[in-house]
Amino acid sequence: MVEIIDGGVTTPQGFKAAGVHSGVKYRSLDLGVLYSEVPASAFVGYTSNNVKAAPVQVMMRENSPTLSAVVINSGNANALTGRRGIEDAIAMKQAVASELNLDPVQVGVMSTGLIGRFMDMHKIRYGISRACRELGSGRECDGLIAEAIMTTDTIKKECAGRVRLQDGTLVYIGGISKGSGMIAPHMKVLHGTTLSLITTDATLSPAFREKWQEILDDSMNMVSVDGDQSTNDTCILLANGKANGKCADDDPEFIEALRTVMTRIARTIAMDGEGATKLIEVQVTGADTKEDARKLVKTIINSPLVKSAIFGSDPNYGRIMMALGNSGCKFNLEDVRLTIKGGDMEVPILDSGAPIFQEERAVEVVRMAMDNKEVTILVDLAIGRESATGWGCDLTYDYVRINAEYAT
Repeated sequence: MVEIIDGGVTTPQGFKAAGVHSGVKYRSLDLGVLYSEVPASAFVGYTSNNVKAAPVQVMMRENSPTLSAVVINSGNANALTGRRGIEDAIAMKQAVASELNLDPVQVGVMSTGLIGRFMDMHKIRYGISRACRELGSGRECDGLIAEAIMTTDTIKKECAGRVRLQDGTLVYIGGISKGSGMIAPHMKVLHGTTLSLITTDATLSPAFREKWQEILDDSMNMVSVDGDQSTNDTCILLANGKANGKCADDDPEFIEALRTVMTRIARTIAMDGEGATKLIEVQVTGADTKEDARKLVKTIINSPLVKSAIFGSDPNYGRIMMALGNSGCKFNLEDVRLTIKGGDMEVPILDSGAPIFQEERAVEVVRMAMDNKEVTILVDLAIGRESATGWGCDLTYDYVRINAEYAT
């Protein structure tokens, strides 16, 4: 069983990191480098948006099965920057490779920030040189790289865990992410922004790619802040094998540990949505197919009317049912059950397609349940055995303000 511990991306053996201020941003840290002492098996999920940023295009074209380093900058997405953007992304890889004596193909690249701005490569090269000189491990280094990749984020997003595999090997998993707005990832292996780096000292083979997609689909791809998928979404898992255990591809303990770490990060992204005051968790059970369950979760989470109702603690459950009807998933209304949880309250609202209550006092109980920092919506379709869980946040006045002023 996984044990969540205080840690980040350098918690697994053999990983180092740094975060520095290059000058792309006025004052904040804005460039990070992650380094593995030995080449690590790389598993990468990319945005499915057909408008892809230059770093995504470069990474997808090279599709390297192993990586030794990843460079990330914030403050500039290097998206919609044409041929120059491609050249700049390649130059970032080359600069890291030169500093760390690597082949450029062994270097990953990620960017986040404003779209449509050319990179200031003089500042980027300075930042890369400095970061590569300051690489280290431990909580200070974890914190620096986690801060360096933030844009409108208000908190660092990191998690670490350890688990003993079936062969007795103790392995560690660490991760960082950024994401606050333009969040509705649909990342596919080989195919505001969420950028995530997951590290482990477990040994994984190329065959793990399929399980990696499944874990992505159940964690990062089940987060939505505003329903807008970024041009830059990228999630990289690096496994360097420094724990010296057997291949963990099929180890249930490792798979569950990785899923747990990534789920915790996913929840934190939703919790820190731009302007958010509440975390929304949607649990769908009894669906006919997994696809139906995931589709319904996303439809509810993405509904501006549902998000607004949660913000105002408005017990208008008709909005949730509206989302169900619009989802396209299979259901029989007379079988549907709806429940809302908040704090220590769990309030059944709908059963067999009809309200359980209509009295004003009972409605007030629903309002009280919704008036919590975390609100859970449970929908049981009672038509099959598939389920899914996802995370989002409420829609507030501040979300509009932040995005109305983002470029200025």
